[in-house]
Amino acid sequence: MYDERKDSMKNDRLIDLGLTGYEELFKSTEERLDARKPKVEAIPLAALTPFRNHPFQVKEDEEMAQLIRSIAAAGVLSPALARPLPDGGYELISGHRRLAACKALGMDAMPVIVRDLTDEEAVITMVDSNLQREHILPSEKAFAYKMKMEALSHQGKTSRQVGERWSVSQISEAGTDSERQIHRYIRLTNLIPDILKLVDEGKIALTPAVELSYLQSSEQEMLFSVIDSDEVTPSLSQARRLRRMSETLTFTDDAVLQLLSEVKGNQVEYVKVPVDKLRGFFRPDTSVKQMTETLVKAMDFYNKHLARQRKDRDAR
Repeated sequence: MYDERKDSMKNDRLIDLGLTGYEELFKSTEERLDARKPKVEAIPLAALTPFRNHPFQVKEDEEMAQLIRSIAAAGVLSPALARPLPDGGYELISGHRRLAACKALGMDAMPVIVRDLTDEEAVITMVDSNLQREHILPSEKAFAYKMKMEALSHQGKTSRQVGERWSVSQISEAGTDSERQIHRYIRLTNLIPDILKLVDEGKIALTPAVELSYLQSSEQEMLFSVIDSDEVTPSLSQARRLRRMSETLTFTDDAVLQLLSEVKGNQVEYVKVPVDKLRGFFRPDTSVKQMTETLVKAMDFYNKHLARQRKDRDAR
């Protein structure tokens, strides 16, 4: 006699072996590969959140102006990359400058590739995509390298010291900076913002800045106060002496002031003029070097002109 309950229990115990379905069998290889490709979606700008602790600045400079003009003329040619957030919306991984340009143009959405990435994968992808930029500030590289080092260390799940050493080696192999140089950049993350800004502005070179990174935060504040009031910056030799003062507990206001008051060997003074103020006197394609050479020649001509005027006055 047919038992309907037994047949139902048998069906409940059927196991899904994950075999290819009937419809999947008749899909072409091209269709299957196409289904795996990342899809580009038009994501509303309001749904895109900047990457947490994003180390790269989005500045309103000439490069941004060029990007805005390009997007206005041809649209966003390269899609941004984002990952979905648990509570809705998307975290932007690459494309922060494109997002800013689209907002400036009053656009509602932009093309984005959405991928599910772990925190570590997101950090590594974000850093790698931004390190390809032509102009990168020392502070940007410093925090980017630190974030990638920590992400790689966490992926490796080794001890902190071994993990960091292995991570820096991996970063070096994937990029252009040596392991030693990467360590130097990461040291910059120990600088207070005011001194780090001087490094970005080129007023303090990388090697002296690394020496200053060993100072306590309070000592750096004291040092910046002297730099700011006296408009002086430490040389490499002075930075090393400042570090020794910190290590020997002889770091004081008077000692710092006396040290920075010393005349540096081969000291060269510079007059800095914003390039924007000079652009009106030159063709758009004139380089900064060509501008400098022309200005020196112009000043030489002007001085000769003044000398002739004085000579003419004296002859009267």
